[in-house]
Amino acid sequence: MNRISMLESLNAHTGKPWDVIVIGGGATGLGCAVDAVTRGYHTLLLESADFAKSTSGKSTKLLHGGVRYLAKGEMGLVREALQERGLLAQNARHLVRNTSFIIPVYHAFDKYFYATGLKTYDWLSGTLSFGPSLILSPEEVLAKMPGICTDGLKGGVLYHDGQFDDARLAINLLQTIGDNQGIAINYMKVSNLLKSKAGMVHGVMAVDRFTGKEYEIEAKVVVNATGVFADAIQQMDTPEKENMIQASMGVHIVLDASFLPSHSALMVPKTKDGRVLFAVPWHNRIVVGTTDTPTENITDEPIATSEDIRFILDHIAPYLKRKPVIDDICSVFAGLRPLPVSTGKNGRTRDMSRRHQVLYSANGLVSVIGGKWTTYRKMAEDAINMARKIGNLPDCSSQTKHLSIHGNCFQFDVNDPLHIYGSDADEIRALAASNPEWKALLHPAFSYTLAELVWCIRFEMPQTLEDLLSRRTRCLLLNATAAMESAPIAAQLMAKEQGQNDDWVENQITLFNQIARYYKPSEILA
Repeated sequence: MNRISMLESLNAHTGKPWDVIVIGGGATGLGCAVDAVTRGYHTLLLESADFAKSTSGKSTKLLHGGVRYLAKGEMGLVREALQERGLLAQNARHLVRNTSFIIPVYHAFDKYFYATGLKTYDWLSGTLSFGPSLILSPEEVLAKMPGICTDGLKGGVLYHDGQFDDARLAINLLQTIGDNQGIAINYMKVSNLLKSKAGMVHGVMAVDRFTGKEYEIEAKVVVNATGVFADAIQQMDTPEKENMIQASMGVHIVLDASFLPSHSALMVPKTKDGRVLFAVPWHNRIVVGTTDTPTENITDEPIATSEDIRFILDHIAPYLKRKPVIDDICSVFAGLRPLPVSTGKNGRTRDMSRRHQVLYSANGLVSVIGGKWTTYRKMAEDAINMARKIGNLPDCSSQTKHLSIHGNCFQFDVNDPLHIYGSDADEIRALAASNPEWKALLHPAFSYTLAELVWCIRFEMPQTLEDLLSRRTRCLLLNATAAMESAPIAAQLMAKEQGQNDDWVENQITLFNQIARYYKPSEILA
């Protein structure tokens, strides 16, 4: 897949309306496009930046039902998420890992309190269970998680949930769209909606952010799947419409794996603001998060606050033998949750539901808001069911419940860094074999080889250096300093593959460093 061929396909379609235009290239938008195209609908997805650039590339890397929602009585939401978790584990085996989570307890009563709740969690997962929860003795907790603090440890409770690489799943969904003859284009900003004389939405105006070329694209139905930006699209349709999204910033820090040398993840059951905190093994690091801070600053590059960083450090430290400090943080990243405003209590974002909503306007614009990565497939199914009715499309049910996502395979070695590419891994090995120089690591801090970068550049549509180092690889999230050190090599490789000159290289390095500096806690706390 490459952007040039996608644009050529778009131009070839001029004069013919699409069945479905999806606005937004995050989890929800990609899911909607996959659902639509596999029903046989002519589908176009437009993303104003890069795929998974915003919230969908900056999650806690969990596929989960949401243990804390049990206490809120949201059984239906938990059941739905657990079912979707199980389906995704079948449809993207190379990306979804069954992970044991341990809740260490320091008061004897808590052991049985959490165990009771987690048996409900087990029950709700039904036939798609990842495994039963267990009560652990102090010795069993230490055997599974030697980095845990032992002072007053009474034991723990173990349960199972899923973890994954969010941006890599997004790219695999992008490839699935292409595999089914759909079109998806990044850096194509929707500037307005097309309307008939009667005021009905029948397409979009879009601008190529690289060339400035404007496109007038017609469709039978338009789906707004833009996450935290959904209000802006809805107000293109109805200017007086009130905002429906409350953005909440979730911050994560990344630590060296030595702070929690374990294949299990740690769950802190309650923070002072009533949330839970996770420390999850991911790409040989530990991702710790998240916070829940309301914000009015809607941007695809939110910057973590010093308060949020210290909050995470303060809440994880009591559970670890080694107490992490600011200088131990490899990277900091933040994303914005699109929470429906009507569901909060007292304005607290932590009380706002994660359940999605599908809406349609009097003018025929379909919008899907809320939700989370775990339920992206169900969100998409519900949205396209609505789009089918609004656009009077052929009656066809969703095909995605058991749809194998691009890369899905049965046999792979989880200890092989290439396993995340699934069925494409052999192609990357062939690239490395074709050029011995490409077998080299990009940087000693990462497992990524130059062959992987070449593969991503050729087949995964990165347009900027930041696309390559943040989402095609996860360098920026894993170690911001090392990512900045890697930038010149990666930029030169990208320029050679895409026919760019030295000025482009220097410009890309400068732009990347401007973003990457705010993934370093020293810059935030300066």
